[in-house]
Amino acid sequence: MATSNALSSDGTIAGHLVLSTWHFGRTANRAAWEALARAEADALDAVEAGCRAVEADPEVTSVGYGGLPDAAGEVTLDAVIMESPARCGGVACLRGFPHPISVARRVMEKTPHVLLVAAGAETFALQEGFTPRDLLTPAARKRWEEYRRDHQRGQSPEHAASNHDPAAEGHDTVGVLVRLADGRLAGGCSTSGLAFKLPGRVGDSPIVGHGLYVDPDVGAAVGTGHGELISRVCGTFLIVEEIRRGTAPLEAIGKALERIARSCRPLPRRQAAFLAVTPDGRWAAGSLRPGFQAALRTDAIDTLLPPQTVLLGDE
Repeated sequence: MATSNALSSDGTIAGHLVLSTWHFGRTANRAAWEALARAEADALDAVEAGCRAVEADPEVTSVGYGGLPDAAGEVTLDAVIMESPARCGGVACLRGFPHPISVARRVMEKTPHVLLVAAGAETFALQEGFTPRDLLTPAARKRWEEYRRDHQRGQSPEHAASNHDPAAEGHDTVGVLVRLADGRLAGGCSTSGLAFKLPGRVGDSPIVGHGLYVDPDVGAAVGTGHGELISRVCGTFLIVEEIRRGTAPLEAIGKALERIARSCRPLPRRQAAFLAVTPDGRWAAGSLRPGFQAALRTDAIDTLLPPQTVLLGDE
C-alpha cells in the first residue's frame, strides 16, 4: 500500500499511523509496520501482529507468555480486537494459549458472539487449531511464590497486595491502534491482568467500550492501567462518543480522565491512560498520572512519547 510521510498543517498524520501503549509499544509498532508492508495486509493484520509480538515476549510481565499469574498461580489472559461495532471479538480468563489476540480475532470472524470466557474460550481455541502451552515462566513462578510466602506469613490480603502493587509490578496492557492512509481503523489490546488478582477477575481490556472501542466513521480509543477505573466509566466508548460530538481527541481523553477522577476517586498510584486516533489522522495520548508512554510509528517517525496531557500528579 502506498503511503505518505506528510504531516499536515493541522498536525494530523497523512499516511499510515500505528499507536501503541507503553515502552513495549515500540515492539508492537515494529511488528505492525512489517505486517502493513506485506501484500494485501490490512489494519486488523497489523493490530494482531503488534499484539502478538508483545504477547510472545517473556520479559513483559503483564501480557501473554511471561505474564504474572493470579493469586492461585494461574496465568489467565484477556484480549479484544475490533474494527467496528459489527466486527469485534474478545476472550477473557483464557488459560494455556499464549496469543489471546488471535483467539479473539477468530471469535470475531467465526462466531456470532463478542466475548468467550474461561473453559469455553479454551475449548474454542483448541477447536480452531491453536496449540496450548504452559504460560507460567520460571521468573513469573518465582514472583508468585514470593507473593504466596508473604500471604502465608499472616499478612492480610490487602497488605500482601500492597507489597506487590500492580504499579510496581509493571502492570501494563498492550493496546494497539492502526490508522491506514485511507482512513481505515482497527484496534486491539491484550493483557494478563493485574498481578496476583483474585481468580476470575476480568478488567477492562477484553470488553468492548471499556478497554477498546472503534467506530470507523468517528475514531478509535484504547485504554491501559487499572482496569476497574476504566470499566467504571466505559472509558473508550466515552472518548469516541466525545469525538463524535466534535471534541478533539486530546480533549476527549481529558474528559474521560476527569470522569475517572471525579467518579472513581482513584487511590494513590492508580493509573489510567488512553490513546485515540481519528480517520483523518488526528491522534492523542493522555494519562491520569505521570509515567505513561505512547509509542508512535509513521513513515517518518518511530519513537516513544510522553502523554500530551496528565491530569494528576504523583501521589
